[in-house]
Amino acid sequence: MGALTVLVTSPLLAKEGLALLESAGLDVHFMQAFPKPEDVAAKAKAIGAAGIIARQGAITALVMEASPYLRIIARHGAGTDEIDLDAARARRLLVTRTPGANARAVAEHTIAVILALLKQLPSIQTQLAAGKWRAGDMWVGDAYGARLGLVGMGAIGQHTARLASAFGMKIAATSRQTAPEVYEHARREESLERLLATSDIISLHTALTPETRGMIDAAALARMPKGALIINTARGGLIDETALLAAIESGHIAGAALDVTEPEPPRPDHPFRTHPRVLLTPHIGGVSAGSMTQMAVDAAECIVAALTGGPLPADRIVVPGG
Repeated sequence: MGALTVLVTSPLLAKEGLALLESAGLDVHFMQAFPKPEDVAAKAKAIGAAGIIARQGAITALVMEASPYLRIIARHGAGTDEIDLDAARARRLLVTRTPGANARAVAEHTIAVILALLKQLPSIQTQLAAGKWRAGDMWVGDAYGARLGLVGMGAIGQHTARLASAFGMKIAATSRQTAPEVYEHARREESLERLLATSDIISLHTALTPETRGMIDAAALARMPKGALIINTARGGLIDETALLAAIESGHIAGAALDVTEPEPPRPDHPFRTHPRVLLTPHIGGVSAGSMTQMAVDAAECIVAALTGGPLPADRIVVPGG
């Protein structure tokens, strides 16, 4: 037990990823959805986990200490904010991720919710469900010519820019990325402050770090033009949600589409759940059939490589381990 045992922190893994693990002789165990760290730790200890595919829930130091056989934590996704990377470094554990595996799916979701807000689909559907019909003063917005500001130009930001360009949007972006090819479909804006002030729509595609946490606060929202829209398909902690709600209630921000919140899920009585100008989805932007397969395969490849001595793609390594 231990050397060939893998724990998946969810009830499911795409069959293609599971087949890779099993063909390598690995014994795979699953958990309930969104398990608590103490439950993951107990399961990892019980089975002597050598590898963990982190799909749902946090991976803390408690989890890492649970199994003496643990060698790798493979994130089923691109973000690693739910993994205690400092604890992994201290224990010389390998941590990997699957960059770009769900980028197209998240970009498609981003465009879908932008169009839904511009065309006022949620509020129109609510009115129709209440028995109303089109009023004489009702009209919807245009995607063509809308100024889209992207915060972050990794794989998701780049795909979003490419899709948005097909609708004739005027796209600008601010990012740590500097390679010219990244900005094929977007004009690079040097400062976030300038991007906020000159965008009709702001869409967040950056990682959650101590530096970016709460970056969209009351001051940032005030810089945006009256009637602007906010889209967040990245991480909930990027936005001060209290400030966002106040800006929407005041009418300064016309609406928001949030695929992520902090915490997740939001409490049952959270105003975002029923607000007529908030389109809330359950962190599902990257959960398409194609992306789930690719993330499972990429994570499984990392597990197999780490536990059987194969090569690991460099771009998937977050913490090299020991």
